[in-house]
Amino acid sequence: MTELAFLVDPAAAYVRMFRGRVTALPPGGVVLDRTFFYPTGGGQPNDRGTLGPPGEEPAEVVDVTKSGASVVHRIRGPPNVLRRFSVGAEVEGTLDWDRRYRHMRLHTGQHLLSARIFARTGLRTRKAQLAGSAATLDLEGSLPSGVLPLLAMDLAEALAHPHPVTLRHVPRAEWDRNPFAARSGLVPLPAQVDPVRVVEIEASDVCPCGGTHLRSTREIGRVNLRPPVPTNGGDRVGFSLEEPSLPTPPE
Repeated sequence: MTELAFLVDPAAAYVRMFRGRVTALPPGGVVLDRTFFYPTGGGQPNDRGTLGPPGEEPAEVVDVTKSGASVVHRIRGPPNVLRRFSVGAEVEGTLDWDRRYRHMRLHTGQHLLSARIFARTGLRTRKAQLAGSAATLDLEGSLPSGVLPLLAMDLAEALAHPHPVTLRHVPRAEWDRNPFAARSGLVPLPAQVDPVRVVEIEASDVCPCGGTHLRSTREIGRVNLRPPVPTNGGDRVGFSLEEPSLPTPPE
C-alpha cells in the first residue's frame, strides 16, 4: 500500500522533493511506502521526475499509475542505476515541478470554470481532461449563445480578486447526509471513498476531488477560453494557459 502524501493538505501539493522506502520492485517499476508523485487519474496526467538513492545518480520517472492500493513509478535509466533499487532501501524523489505546477493551475482553473458555467447556465461538467497547457470540459448540454464573454470576465475577476482554495476531509457518512448536490460536477463518488476529500474555492465551488490544487485562484494566471464544440450530446469547452511556465508565488 502506498500513502498518497500529496492528498494530506494544501501545502502537500507544493512538495517538490521527498524521501520514501521501496516496498516492491515490479518489472520496470518501483513501489514506495509513500509518494508525492501524482498517478494518472481523474482527468489529470501523472507527474514525472527522478527517483533514486540519496546522493546517487537517479533514474527517470516516466510514468506513475495506481495498481490497487499501490502506486507504481515506472523508471528508466542505465542498468547500473536501475540495479541500485532494492526492497527496503530509502530513495529520494524529485518532481518535475514545471509539469506539476502547470497541472495544479489547470486543475484549479477547471474547477473554477465548471463552477462559473454551472452558476450562469445550470450546466454541469460530465468529464474534464488536462493535457499540456490546456484543459477541456465536457458539459451535459449546450452553452447558451453569448455566455462565453461572461465566463471570460468571471475568470479574469478571479485573478484580479483572488479566491482562496481550501481542503478538508469529510467522513463519508457526513458527506452522504449533505453531499452538496447543487455542485458543478456529475462524476459519481466511488463507494469505497472514505473520508471524502473536499476542495473548495471560496464563494465559487465545493467539490470532492483527489487532484492537486493551488492555494489561490491568483496562481492560475491568465487564460484563453476556447469556443465550445458540440460532442456527445453536449458542448466541449476549454481554456489554455497564456503562460504555461510560471514561478511559484511566495507564501
